[in-house]
Amino acid sequence: MKISEYVEFDATGLASLVRAGDMTPAELACLAREGHDQVNPRINAVIEFYEDAETVGGADDGLFAGVPFLRKDIGATEAGRLQEQGSRLFKGYRPSIESYFFRRARQAGLRTVGRTATPEFAMSGVTETILNGITCNPWDLNRSTGGSSGGAAAAVAAGITPIAHGSDGGGSIRQPAAWCGVVGLNPSRGRISGGPHQQDSSFGLSREFVVCRTVRDMAAALDVFSGPHPGDPFIIVQPYRPYLDELSQSTGHLRVGVARTKWGPVNLDPEVLQAIESTASLLEEMGHSVTDIEPPFNFDELTNIMLGLSDLGACSLDSAARAIGRTICADTLEPINLKLYERGRNRPLSVYAETHEAIRRMRHDVGEAVDAFDIILTASMATAARRHGGVYTLTNAATSVEEFMEADYREGSQLAVFNVTGQPSMSLPLAQSASGLPIGLQIVGRFGNESTLLRVARDLEEARPWGARRPGILAGKHLTAT
Repeated sequence: MKISEYVEFDATGLASLVRAGDMTPAELACLAREGHDQVNPRINAVIEFYEDAETVGGADDGLFAGVPFLRKDIGATEAGRLQEQGSRLFKGYRPSIESYFFRRARQAGLRTVGRTATPEFAMSGVTETILNGITCNPWDLNRSTGGSSGGAAAAVAAGITPIAHGSDGGGSIRQPAAWCGVVGLNPSRGRISGGPHQQDSSFGLSREFVVCRTVRDMAAALDVFSGPHPGDPFIIVQPYRPYLDELSQSTGHLRVGVARTKWGPVNLDPEVLQAIESTASLLEEMGHSVTDIEPPFNFDELTNIMLGLSDLGACSLDSAARAIGRTICADTLEPINLKLYERGRNRPLSVYAETHEAIRRMRHDVGEAVDAFDIILTASMATAARRHGGVYTLTNAATSVEEFMEADYREGSQLAVFNVTGQPSMSLPLAQSASGLPIGLQIVGRFGNESTLLRVARDLEEARPWGARRPGILAGKHLTAT
């Protein structure tokens, strides 16, 4: 197989070739390396491609048998592999714990061949760090991939692997998916275990999962990674059937809430609003009932929750630094994260109770506001991918923590609110700007009901297919000078 053929397959398709004996896992890993060597110097999405990538193990009969996979450089861990969290503080650090997530990945046949870039501690909506540099969007190298799973989304969009690990604590899977033109799902709280060491991280706001290119890969990934483990804080309702089987089921009639107005300080770009209008009309044509929905929360309350969670992280960062013999200072942390750390370590213990209560209140208020709907349609981001730099970067020393937090969430507040509520939410690459940039739209389901989301996503993918839209920077293709 040539690299130009490899990039046309999704993960499910590649696994079928392996099970049929037409390709081997080692051959696919070689193709992933070739793709990496072609495009990564331009986009800087993968910060390490493993030297032993062609020999890493995995099941030969799983849903993703032999498929190359990438790990985001924070969150779920591979024992013995570097995990630096985009930070000089953790440069050279190798955890000893193997996450349940990567145990399941191997059992499904995925071969993890490297790790992708993330902003320091996943704390920004742009993937730019002092340690690893700037990750560029394969649709336009002058624009951001988003964050914090920016390296993962860029690598999948550019064809290095068809699927990659991501994590989402405030939009960190869905924002990069929207800006890089791929599919990204943040599952329900409790659907994917963070064990054995990160169960229910950040009061359940942060969840591990993947970015990919097709809805069937997303369904298969849910079958692979979901399910309870010992020590999980609660057991979420389990699906009636495998998620892949949901793709052959009827969607039925749904009540759809449509967000045509801004949910934060930033107005929706006219092209984004047009994409929402068009998709809402399409859902009506499919037989669903469509009703407008107003913002169900206060933006300032959302940013206060995120600041509170950051405050609570200061003590754990102290402990982690001591455990590896490092000092927290301007030489090890980027300016905004250093300010956040100093703010958090000086906050009273009451911040724990205040943050917990604010989360509880928002879950209740938003839950009541959206209860009348089976799904909700919103923008993923208020705009298409923005240019690099600015107030959004952790390296901008002139920015206050309050200014940074407001800037970081103002264009994607409709993403972060569903981290708080715990509802499943998915970004789909349903539109494109006049300048050729992807526009992602978000569909949100009831808590624990990924099945309905998958059926709606399948319907939208069939009606508005996005598979033929590929970026200028793509493995196996002539690389355009964007």
